[in-house]
Amino acid sequence: MRVVIVTESFPPDVNGVAHCALQTARHLVDRGHHPLVVAPAPAPGTRPDTDAPCPVVRIPSLPLPGYPQVRIALPSRRLAAALVTHRPDVVHLASPFVLGARGMAAAARLGLPAVAVYQTDLAAYARTYMGAGEAAAWRRIRSVHAAADRTLAPSTAALGDLETHGVPRVRLWPRGVDTVRFRPDRRDEALRRDLAPNGELLVGYVGRLAPEKHVELLAGVCALDGVRLVVVGDGPSHAHLTEALPGAAFLGRRTGDDLARIFASLDVFAHTGPFETFCQTVQEAMASGVPVVAPAVGGPLDLVGHGRTGLLVPPRDAGAVRDAVRSLAEDPGRRIAFGAAARGLVEGRTWAAVGDRLIGHYADVLAGRRTAVAA
Repeated sequence: MRVVIVTESFPPDVNGVAHCALQTARHLVDRGHHPLVVAPAPAPGTRPDTDAPCPVVRIPSLPLPGYPQVRIALPSRRLAAALVTHRPDVVHLASPFVLGARGMAAAARLGLPAVAVYQTDLAAYARTYMGAGEAAAWRRIRSVHAAADRTLAPSTAALGDLETHGVPRVRLWPRGVDTVRFRPDRRDEALRRDLAPNGELLVGYVGRLAPEKHVELLAGVCALDGVRLVVVGDGPSHAHLTEALPGAAFLGRRTGDDLARIFASLDVFAHTGPFETFCQTVQEAMASGVPVVAPAVGGPLDLVGHGRTGLLVPPRDAGAVRDAVRSLAEDPGRRIAFGAAARGLVEGRTWAAVGDRLIGHYADVLAGRRTAVAA
């Protein structure tokens, strides 16, 4: 099968959309298919696509004002040319909004089947960054996804949101996790001594440091006796958070085995973002055998078994986050039990298993097209 993956982000970007697009391309290659990725060009001076498993067509881009880590693709003939040249059986649109919307239009002109993957709560981003525009964002989402043969939602909450806003032909497609890279035996006692020289309990956050993540809700955790907060990631809120989270260890952006070592060395993982359509870092923490504290909204509802693999708390409630962390800090046996259950729960959620489900969705869409033509 020949596939063009049109994605709003791709490595060297570090975010959920980029990671999922990379894993999708890798899996397609592993299964003998022929993907081509179309993505915005990264910032000048960044490293080339040395880890890409397939050819990558880069579209000229500009940084998003106020958030330079996010690149927005400019209009370009390269996208349509890539579709014509690669001759795909199906077009995969990863979190389509700007480049993906153009990809959807180009696929429609060429009569190509398209599968759109919903991944980012753009309506919430509009509300967070502009204070308005949520309705306009949903109109854009609906117009792009309604043109696709199938939309794939990462969680039951996201699926419900899409259907509520009139998006048709939605199916569930969760995300995988690298259970070989992220595993409990990566725990590093030397790293723990560096981060917690007095034997403190390590509580970690991993993700973008941006307003929509509400990482400042961890301020109460910093004040707990015998607890050290570890923050991994970068973004426009970094300077603000260094003041809001006194005593926290800011480790910057980490990836690969280095990130896996940090995850496994934590005692508790705490996520604060209320707008997660899935939340990959929660799965990575669970694969690392670490209990999770997360908001009871969106993607985490599908991932965290409350009272079994972690604790779900009311969203945007700093006191509830603090109290949940404190309860786990005071009960080592509970932490160990939650962590072991978390690892067991995600062991079957490999990217290979999830990738095969994606190929099944492609096959369904192609079969539907053939049936429509025959009729």
